[in-house]
Amino acid sequence: MKKQVWLVACGLISVALASSCKPKGAQSAIVGDAAAKVYVAPGNHDEFYNIVSGGFNGQISVVGLPSGRVLKVLPVFSVNPENGWGYSEESKPMLNTSQGFVPWDDLHHIAISTTNAEHDARWAFANGNNTPRIARIDLNSFKTVEILEIPNSAGNHSSPFITQNTEYVVAGTRFSIPVGENSDVSIDSYKDNFKGYISFIGVNPESGEMNLSFQLEAPPFNFDLARAGKNKSHGWFFFSTYNTEMAHTLLEVNASQKDKDFIMAVNWKKAEEYINAGKGVMKPAKYVHNKWNEETHSATSTTVNEVLTLDPAVLKDIVYFIPCPKSPHGTDTDPTGEYIVGSGKLAAIIPVFSFTKMLAAIENKDFEGEVNGMPVLKYESVLHGEVVKPGLGPLHTEFDNRGFAYTSMFVSSEIVKWNVETLEVVDRVPTYYSVGHLSVPGGPTGKPHGKYMVAYNKITKDRYLPTGPELAHSAQLYDISGDKMQLLLDFPTIGEPHYAEAFPASLIKDRQVKFYPIEKNQSPYALKGVKDARVERKGNEVHVYLTSIRSNFRPDNIEGVHVGDEVYFHVTNLEQDWDVPHGFAIKGANTAELLIMPGETSTLKWVPDRVGIFPFYCTDFCSALHQEMQGYLRVSPKGSNQPLKFSTGEVE
Repeated sequence: MKKQVWLVACGLISVALASSCKPKGAQSAIVGDAAAKVYVAPGNHDEFYNIVSGGFNGQISVVGLPSGRVLKVLPVFSVNPENGWGYSEESKPMLNTSQGFVPWDDLHHIAISTTNAEHDARWAFANGNNTPRIARIDLNSFKTVEILEIPNSAGNHSSPFITQNTEYVVAGTRFSIPVGENSDVSIDSYKDNFKGYISFIGVNPESGEMNLSFQLEAPPFNFDLARAGKNKSHGWFFFSTYNTEMAHTLLEVNASQKDKDFIMAVNWKKAEEYINAGKGVMKPAKYVHNKWNEETHSATSTTVNEVLTLDPAVLKDIVYFIPCPKSPHGTDTDPTGEYIVGSGKLAAIIPVFSFTKMLAAIENKDFEGEVNGMPVLKYESVLHGEVVKPGLGPLHTEFDNRGFAYTSMFVSSEIVKWNVETLEVVDRVPTYYSVGHLSVPGGPTGKPHGKYMVAYNKITKDRYLPTGPELAHSAQLYDISGDKMQLLLDFPTIGEPHYAEAFPASLIKDRQVKFYPIEKNQSPYALKGVKDARVERKGNEVHVYLTSIRSNFRPDNIEGVHVGDEVYFHVTNLEQDWDVPHGFAIKGANTAELLIMPGETSTLKWVPDRVGIFPFYCTDFCSALHQEMQGYLRVSPKGSNQPLKFSTGEVE
């Protein structure tokens, strides 16, 4: 009963703080020179790219810092009518899964590729939380180029976190579940029949292509977040866990019984040794691997039927548990790799563990017990120290380049700055309101930049003009270059951002793809010039090979299509100039438009269900004669003898 009262009290505190923590005079927390610090003059560029998860919209937004300007909304797991992602025939395979075509997911976290624990910004990785998937985005083109489904997983929350040279993208399951043939079991048999799985996804160092290298079996805990070791702790991975009580109902109470849960430390180098020695076991597991090809401008989807599995209860020295107060959310490693920070949501302290002490405790077998045959290290033996009275509800920690850590406090709506060595709290600032994740440019790497910190808040209330019951979420930019944090900017976000990573724009802005060379277009439907424009019938399929160029489509008059035909519009944008996309839409289509980049080919499928004349047109403004960029398609009754004919604008 006491625990229930305590939890209710916490909830009331949260609501009260969200309602009342706003200072008198909304601008009192903002120093006068804030506007100058975030001002980016017309024609100038932001200093940082900030890659922000979209949460329940299944997308990513690209934001410039310090301006807070949204530069792009990038579809990953969700269909997007703005550019036809998931609607075009070429992109549909990207959203295939073993459950079928799934055009949405809950995208919580992203990770930016690293080399030697420093951002190289070649790729961004993103997690699909609902239908477990990991996506890879090419940061040369800002396009999703690969999506890998994860088997034996449910609630892919503890992902995608990467090792310091992007050897692996790692994903832990939020919901432990029964797997294999005997999955029809009583939920009451949770402790006996449910398992958690940790997936290590290998990344090709040249191409970035992913493969599911192996999975670790784990106890039926809930895995929340994770970080790789770096520098001195390279070769290890650290996962926060909750529900070590192994409850399966009313987790709000039943998964908060113990004073401590665990950080699970995984020696992935040791796991590799076992794999090289042939100790892994191949097990059936059906999952789908989707890849985008930039030469053919199309995706392929492949089904895989097995996965290599390791059981650390049998194969020793892979997994160790570190006790951590209470329901840890974030687990973070500092730039040196020496310190591992746990953030117990229900704890009044922040524990900081020492990697050096952890290795000594393992060497000395300084254990206080075991879980499912895996050792539990003694808390005091691994502890560097505790940050005392930091605030209420610690969630996430990132680091700057001066030896300081920044931790978000959800309940007390603040960011707390503390010294990693001395554990002394040196500053705190309010957020508006109830901060979740926070992000420092380079903050999760071995080389933070440390100039700014962004708080991602869950409640906006009075921050912006009201827009009905559904409000935008809030991001707040702070200057952390001095001794005291300074609020600079407050801006709304796209979807519900959870985590974001920022890196210097100079890393990638000069290597951006500007157009696709038409001579390298290997799409089977590509057209190299207007002379190739045509219409062909193959049974009940009609293939319209369209060219688009300022300011016409060819062909632009088409007849001989019948009701019920499958019409495929293969549109090639012949432009070879930057920022001249062309759109395509036809009246009566029940999917979306296409947005075709210069030199690219894309296909829209349409099945007409009635007789008539159907206009089509360019949806993206391209020139002074944009309105004239149109055409007509005639649909005749099924079985009509109207012959197929078309016009390419030639004088007859």
